[in-house]
Amino acid sequence: MTSTEAAMTALQDHAALWSMGEIRASDVVDVACDALVAGLDTPGLRILAACTRAEADYDVHDLLPAALDELGLTFHPVGSAGQEAATRAFARRMLAGELTPREFTFRIHERHGHELTLTERLAELDDEYDILDYGDRTVDQVDAEVTAEARRLAAHPTVPAEPTDSPS
Repeated sequence: MTSTEAAMTALQDHAALWSMGEIRASDVVDVACDALVAGLDTPGLRILAACTRAEADYDVHDLLPAALDELGLTFHPVGSAGQEAATRAFARRMLAGELTPREFTFRIHERHGHELTLTERLAELDDEYDILDYGDRTVDQVDAEVTAEARRLAAHPTVPAEPTDSPS
C-alpha cells in the first residue's frame, strides 16, 4: 500500500470512528495533517487540517464530509453502515497493535452487544474471555481467533464492489 493509500485508509477509519463517538475531533484533524504530508491535497482537506484543537470540536462536523467527498471517500453518519465502518477501523487498529485482542472484543461487544450480525462472533469471543478460568481454552487460543476475525474484517473492501452478473 502506498503512503497515499494508507493515508486515505487512515482518514476513512478516523472519520468512521469519530462519527461513532470513539475518537476526538482533534484526532481527525491530526490524520488530515498526516494525509497532506503523505501527498493527498484537496481544498477541503487543507481546511480540515488547518483546524486548531479548540476549533476541531466545532468545525469537524461541517468540514469532514466535504473533505472526504473530494477524496472519493465516504462519510458514514451514525447507523449500520457507520457501525460496520467503525468495526473495520477497530480491526485495523488491533492488527496494527493499537489495541489488544481483548480490548478489541470488549469495545465491540460494549458498543454493539450481540445485535450486529457483523460483530456477533466478536461478542461471543468477548464472552469467552470472561469464562477462560472455567473452560479448557487458553488466552492465546482466543487471541488467535480474534486476530483471524480482525483480519477477515480488515480485508473487506471499504467500498462495496459492483455486482457482476454474467449473461445467461
